[in-house]
Amino acid sequence: MLRRSLALAGLLLLLLTGLAGCGGGDDDGTAQKTPTPVIGSSGDQPEATEQLGFPAFATKNTTRVGGADAVANAAAAARAVYPGSAPNTQPPAVAVADAGDWQSGLAAAVLMSSPLRAPLLLSDGRSLPQASDEALRALAPTGVESLGGMQVVRVGSNTPAPAGMRSTTIEGEEPAALAAAIDRFQASASGRPTRNVMVVSMEDPAFAMPAAAYAAKSGTPILFVRRDEVPGATFAALRSHGRPRIYLLGPVPVISQRVERALRGLGTVTRIAGEDSVRNAIAFARYSDGSFGWGVVDPGHGLVFANDRRPADAAAAAPLSASGSYGPLLLLDDAATLPLPLGEYLLDVQPGYERDPVRGVYNHAWLIGDETAISLPVQSRIDSLLEISPVRASAP
Repeated sequence: MLRRSLALAGLLLLLLTGLAGCGGGDDDGTAQKTPTPVIGSSGDQPEATEQLGFPAFATKNTTRVGGADAVANAAAAARAVYPGSAPNTQPPAVAVADAGDWQSGLAAAVLMSSPLRAPLLLSDGRSLPQASDEALRALAPTGVESLGGMQVVRVGSNTPAPAGMRSTTIEGEEPAALAAAIDRFQASASGRPTRNVMVVSMEDPAFAMPAAAYAAKSGTPILFVRRDEVPGATFAALRSHGRPRIYLLGPVPVISQRVERALRGLGTVTRIAGEDSVRNAIAFARYSDGSFGWGVVDPGHGLVFANDRRPADAAAAAPLSASGSYGPLLLLDDAATLPLPLGEYLLDVQPGYERDPVRGVYNHAWLIGDETAISLPVQSRIDSLLEISPVRASAP
């Protein structure tokens, strides 16, 4: 409860400062700001009436990071995790990736794990949008002593080097090579390669998105394959882990059996899959194998929701899965509809109580994006499915 309260307080601070309502950059690299919806703020317009009684920013069980794009969402999520208004609330480092390259952002999510604990901000190529620049200055990374006081990790050579901060660059000519370079960087910072590795599609982002949340939480790296091919950079990276446990995220139509067979020559392979993006994310949220996996099959967890048509939002939201109430990324395939499998899953993990709800456990959800990503009716439905409810014993 304390963690959830702190998280909500942090994002409420963003609401007051206007950061949560920031849009992304224009073509000239400047950001547009959209006012956060306020009840009655539109005067006597019909929209104001429609908003009465429904706080778009937060409900009792949900908090919306309501940016118009991934740039704004990343800035808001980073500030929610590192509000910077108390001691020890600044990150050691911050990662910067190109908003137009979803693969680099996804792979960079692992940098949020220990030891760097670096949240992700997004650039517009070589320029830093206003929302990202303001967040970076507010975050004021303290520097990683073991890396010479490094404050900013540039993910890709096409990202900017912020003035006045010590930065380093992770480079790769294409997505698989860049992901492998991120893996090497993280292994060097941690002191050793990981035992577990996640392998995802570099061609179908909707099936790869859930990996970002777990990479940020666990430090398990993300590597890329094509449907029918293991790129050389991925092959070499897997060999460097010394026959790791490889978790393949996605069904056969997305990552073929041919690729699975090839990976078995490099380590043990377990496929975690659902037939579509929504079920695929749920399968990963449920999955557990020893120390690997979320294993969220009961109440009392954090959850993060995003639209599968906005892949950069997965990387933007990853810090929220690695702090506070923690929790997996779940996906919607339509902003206006809560998919039936997702509703059923939320019912499975809905909290209950027998006598006193104060003694129960609770779920909390972060919703990523504005109403074009997740509509208000869907937010309301998610809120109701997360609400703790009385458990009534059935009659004999």
